[in-house]
Amino acid sequence: MSEAAERQGKETCVPVLTASNVVRRFGGLVAVNNVSFHVKAGEILGLIGPNGAGKTTMFDLLAGSILPTSGDILLNGTRVSGEAAHLRIGRGLGRTFQIPRPLPNLTLIENIMLAAQGQAGEKLLANFLTPWRVAAQEKAARTKALELLELVTLSHLAHEPARVLSGGQRKLLELARVMMADPAIILLDEPAAGVNATLLEVIIDRIRDINARGITFLLIEHNIDMVTRLCHRVLVMASGQLLSEGTAEEVARDPRVIEAYLGGTA
Repeated sequence: MSEAAERQGKETCVPVLTASNVVRRFGGLVAVNNVSFHVKAGEILGLIGPNGAGKTTMFDLLAGSILPTSGDILLNGTRVSGEAAHLRIGRGLGRTFQIPRPLPNLTLIENIMLAAQGQAGEKLLANFLTPWRVAAQEKAARTKALELLELVTLSHLAHEPARVLSGGQRKLLELARVMMADPAIILLDEPAAGVNATLLEVIIDRIRDINARGITFLLIEHNIDMVTRLCHRVLVMASGQLLSEGTAEEVARDPRVIEAYLGGTA
């Protein structure tokens, strides 16, 4: 079990991630309007809603890409509302993006190794004063990166440049890369977008496998079949507000959700 997952396990009584009365304004536009929810340790929570509902803005707020106008965001009970994204990564929050952008000319293993945290070799003097430590950490990082490539079924391409990957394979690479940072929770931004049916099954299986290791997930997704198969709970946003919460079956029967998606037609 990863160090972050062990830390998460010790704090099971505290939600891994909490949004409390979060508001985000862009001038006169209220993109997120007084949204509150929590993510339980070990669950896969889905966040769905029609286009323009505020889902991506909510993800950006949780990840630290943008800061809330008001309200609080807590990670394992610690307030992180004003922290930048790189500080939240250090606290165990990882994020993938709808359109992955690996460094195309680096190999897959090199792309993953870049996400390793706390590497002594990042400091210039350490390479001269403690080269053995730098070498040992790099060896460990390479071994871990290979294991993660095996996990996401890309080990046969470990030494190929990332530019050769298909869209679905890039999603798998990004999943491996975020795992390199030992997250306690991963925010997945539309993992099914642009992925063929075969690779989508692989992605679903890998998410389940990683979740079984104790890693929590919050995912935005338009593929309702994927949400139904994966998510323990589902949140629905519309017009910047939290509209409904429950199992996939429960929210699908909610008249407010039907109205938001279909304009009131069943």
